[in-house]
Amino acid sequence: MLGTVLSGLVLFFICLAIITGMVASSMSDLQQKQKTANVKENSVLLVDLDQQIQERGSKEDLNINFGPIQAANYLGVHDVVENLEKAAKDDRIKGIYLKSTLPLAGMAHLHDIREALKEFKESGKWIMAYNELYSQKGYYMASVADEVYLFPEGAAEVKGMSSTIMFFKGALEKIGVEAQIIRGKNNKFKSAVEPFMYEKMSDANRKQMTEFIGDFWTNMKTDIAEARGLTVEQVNEIADNLTSVSAEGSLNAGLVDALIYEDEFLRKLADKVDEEDIDDINFIRINKYKNAKLPAGEEGYKRSKNEIAVIYANGEIVSGKSDETQIGSTTFAEAIRELRMDDDTKAAVLRVNSPGGSALASEVIWRELTLFAQEKPLVVSMGNLAASGGYYIATPGAKIFAGENTITGSIGVFGILPNMQELFTEKMGLSFDGVKTNQFADLGDLSRPLTDAEYAILQNQVEKTYSTFLQRVADGRDLEVSYVDGIGQGRVWSGEDALGNGLVDEIGTLQDAIEEVAAMAEISDDYRLKGYPELKDPFEKILEELNMETVRAKLITGYVKDPQLVQIMEQIQQVKEMRGVQMRMPFMVY
Repeated sequence: MLGTVLSGLVLFFICLAIITGMVASSMSDLQQKQKTANVKENSVLLVDLDQQIQERGSKEDLNINFGPIQAANYLGVHDVVENLEKAAKDDRIKGIYLKSTLPLAGMAHLHDIREALKEFKESGKWIMAYNELYSQKGYYMASVADEVYLFPEGAAEVKGMSSTIMFFKGALEKIGVEAQIIRGKNNKFKSAVEPFMYEKMSDANRKQMTEFIGDFWTNMKTDIAEARGLTVEQVNEIADNLTSVSAEGSLNAGLVDALIYEDEFLRKLADKVDEEDIDDINFIRINKYKNAKLPAGEEGYKRSKNEIAVIYANGEIVSGKSDETQIGSTTFAEAIRELRMDDDTKAAVLRVNSPGGSALASEVIWRELTLFAQEKPLVVSMGNLAASGGYYIATPGAKIFAGENTITGSIGVFGILPNMQELFTEKMGLSFDGVKTNQFADLGDLSRPLTDAEYAILQNQVEKTYSTFLQRVADGRDLEVSYVDGIGQGRVWSGEDALGNGLVDEIGTLQDAIEEVAAMAEISDDYRLKGYPELKDPFEKILEELNMETVRAKLITGYVKDPQLVQIMEQIQQVKEMRGVQMRMPFMVY
């Protein structure tokens, strides 16, 4: 048995060494090949949105899959926008083949890409879309094309929008766990705690969700109607009657131009680029095109000593170090401090895509951003969501840009402490006893309920944090505290509504924010961009994933294919990791 175990360990490390060598070698070759992508004349840019589109793209186009250990290429929303702008000026690119069955991106990100596609068309070039099936998000993106085609047995889904919240109260009661909730007295819209308190939405939460879901749907159906020459009422009628559930219905409703097979669509593409054979079409994927340079003489990006830092605040806000899914206060504070002291850094854009998180960590990041803003221009750009703690860290910005579909606000505070006494004693037969030196020495003990005195202490802490939150917003936005409280109370707003109530200054993209801060720093014609925190090398990421916690998580999500079950597991994990008073949005958006 000992020999078998030792042999297994030796083989494991030998395999690991071989894999490491293979990855290092492939990365070296990859970096050499990808310094410049070759773009042929008369090319068609293949924009495939059926892949991960995140806030920031991967550093290299590396696709590795060793079971749970993966390093896959994915696009950043700004990468897509930037390269669509580049393609519009590139004479080698004649047009775009747009694929969008089920885009894996949030609504604000998709809107930014759609606007960039519209600008591409304004350059005089064409866009053609084809799919076997369009989800609603997919059709929203495809509708911008000059010509939209559909497989004869497919469908273009247009059905309106909905949002469903899962409630845990009944499940917790079954296992004998009570969620002890502490939230601001006036935070009636702060519904992040409602799944642990109720079995259905409160009236306040239903009101706010109905309003911003309605805003999203209004924006979507307006864009579709404008692109397809329909009225908003016609699009709404299509959704009400599920007219587009069949290919014929989609065609008759005017959502698509024709029902054709893929070979027929490729024939149309070939005609567009004057090729006799569909196999001769020169396709270049946008993932690869991002490594292409414009031909000599074309306008490109200038080299400059003046740097504008784009600080990506992506994920939950936590204390400690950052990773790709979390904003760590330690990592961010250090990065912002270094940028403040760097003479080459003339200004910064804080790009926020966060539902919030730890109140303490948010305050740490807020402080460093405030110090930065006192010395250099700071502008904020909001992505899919900048809510609760995500809005908190945005308040030092001299100007805040949001997308019309950005979810923001949620100015509120809460805390949750489980009481597991019934689970331990009645379900598991456990009992507890102990000693303590002071009255509150065992505050936070899960084996008993909170006392009235303990509740009062925690309630006071939550109220104090909420008061600080209101003051931060009031100071940053030049508003009265009472007014901020009126639009706060945990309420979530769409970007358009936030513009109306003063939480944001303009509806715009990340590029708009960059141009604004460049003007503030008086370097509009002479600057370069650099993203922070710096992206890790794909090989370094693989090595980081060689730990049991990450492997276990990836194995679970790899075998659990139901997105809703994965979402449940992620929510449970988030609750387990909560520490201290929280500033979080009441739900996640996927």
